[in-house]
Amino acid sequence: MTNSIIASVDGVITYLAKLVDNPNINYKELVVLSTWVQTAFEVYILRRQLPCYERPLPPPALKQHVTKETFSKAQIYSKDKTRFALIKLVFDQLLGWGLIKLGAYSGLWNFSGKLLSNVGISPNRVITHSLTWMTILTLTSSLPGLPWSYYQTFVLEQKHGFNKSTVKLWITDTLKSYALGAVIGLPVLAGFLKIIGWAGKSFVPWLMVFLLGIQLSLQIVYPTFIQPLFNKLEPLPQGELRTKVEELAGQLGFPLKHLYVIDGSKRSSHSNAYFYGLPWSKHIVIYDTLIKDSSVDEVVAVLGHELGHWHMAHPTKLLLVTQLHLLLTLTIFSIFINNKSLYSSFGFDPSLAVTAPQPICIGFMLFQLVLEPTDAFVKFLLNAETRRMEYQADEFAAQLDKKEDLASALIKLHITNLSSPHNDWLYSMYHHSHPTLPERLNALENYKGEKTLKLNGKPEPERQTKKDL
Repeated sequence: MTNSIIASVDGVITYLAKLVDNPNINYKELVVLSTWVQTAFEVYILRRQLPCYERPLPPPALKQHVTKETFSKAQIYSKDKTRFALIKLVFDQLLGWGLIKLGAYSGLWNFSGKLLSNVGISPNRVITHSLTWMTILTLTSSLPGLPWSYYQTFVLEQKHGFNKSTVKLWITDTLKSYALGAVIGLPVLAGFLKIIGWAGKSFVPWLMVFLLGIQLSLQIVYPTFIQPLFNKLEPLPQGELRTKVEELAGQLGFPLKHLYVIDGSKRSSHSNAYFYGLPWSKHIVIYDTLIKDSSVDEVVAVLGHELGHWHMAHPTKLLLVTQLHLLLTLTIFSIFINNKSLYSSFGFDPSLAVTAPQPICIGFMLFQLVLEPTDAFVKFLLNAETRRMEYQADEFAAQLDKKEDLASALIKLHITNLSSPHNDWLYSMYHHSHPTLPERLNALENYKGEKTLKLNGKPEPERQTKKDL
């Protein structure tokens, strides 16, 4: 039964592979057209948002909490950020379009081969050739973005009082990021290519296991080895906040191992809090800016929201969603892996698609270009799911009797971050993984406490009624 299913799937993939390997399909022009359409759509969304920053008053729910001066600053800051995003979006599209039209992908492949030959390495060592090509291609496409990053940090964020970084720190962070990209990314890419070369047509399940292992390993590697390269994590000092957080974690059965405060103020005055770790060993990280700008009960309420994500297994569910998306992506790639027309459209020798040793890296990069416009649909769907989870986590905090403190904390975060409370509905659906502040406050206000939580070592809170509220 299993063999017949596998044979049927292989038959469908083979049929579709022949269908899409058509010399009459100009994949290069198709990518150019689709990326311009996607960029036009994103420009349209950003332009829809700009008029929201011209509104003179905050929403009714925030009138008592936001001063006229703060609201005006938030509107100006949000407008500046959106205009920057709009110009940067067009620049990125022009850069990507230029790389395609100038034949950079095939040109850099030939250049990397000559470079290897000059140092005595055969270009036929396909994995070495692929890693060299990807390094040069990544630098070619990312280096033009550095001035934009500099402008965003030292002009845009500086203008509105958020930047705490220095030029030296920015340069150091940039170099560290590139170095980490090479140290982590290149071995992963080598493993990716090696598995496909070894497994042949059956590469999808083996690659899924490999990539899932990488993702889970990073759960340990990132906070232990990577995060300390950029930020300093110290144990949260003994005191009321630590006592209340540990008490809440214990009542919920959260496997808290370490409780840290991170020096987020080293680079920015924005605030946040999060947790990470393996199922049996979790770590909570609180930004020093959050502690500075919020009361103890407000910080605990924010963590109550974060622990709600854990309680309802939201990270695990999102991991499963991403694995399904990855499975779909790799399955579609198996249809394009030997597509000679795809290689030919971008100026590569079409024999590279079928002749061993095959540079699979080329096919995957070109396939990503073809598939990229579908990311917009995935973004809509994923944002819809994460917003639903945010509402659930807010409700969880309300069930912990922290509704008022959470609402107050959200308002303070909103004010501190100078976020505009006005959002176009389409812009919000596309760009926001969280509901807007007015939406969250409205949901909290309408929550009537019909549900209660039974906590370890703490009596179950009394059921509230509309009359009580």
